[in-house]
Amino acid sequence: MIKFLVVVALLVGAFGAGYYLGQRPVGTLQRTVAELQQSLKDVSRDVLDTTRGIERDLRRRQGLVEAKSRLVQAKAHLSDRNFGDAAKELSEAINAVENITKGAKPDHATKELQDMVESLREVKSDIEAGKPVSLKKLEELQQKMDQLLNT
Repeated sequence: MIKFLVVVALLVGAFGAGYYLGQRPVGTLQRTVAELQQSLKDVSRDVLDTTRGIERDLRRRQGLVEAKSRLVQAKAHLSDRNFGDAAKELSEAINAVENITKGAKPDHATKELQDMVESLREVKSDIEAGKPVSLKKLEELQQKMDQLLNT
């Protein structure tokens, strides 16, 4: 019984669609199809752009989380007076932030990331030179990374 009703519904739908299309001029149908194609292209382009933007943002956030983790580890090594490991962790943090900026379009966010790299390099060179580095400076860099993560 259900199969019979489904077949009848399909026949009625096909008949209705044929009648509707038969009443419309061919030019109107072609215009409608062209508009639908253009609309589909626009939607596809928007979806791709949105997906790329999400992917870029995710990659940026992952890199910043990695860099922040390395910075926290460097702080721990520095407080333990383990300067070699602290410099190594800062190098990894620098690499993580640099990987974010590779291939990115130069803009305000990229500039902030490059400033972060320079600050990290400065601290690393101070540690390698044996200069005293305050934990407060590393905390400021960590707060700056938090701000970059929240934007």
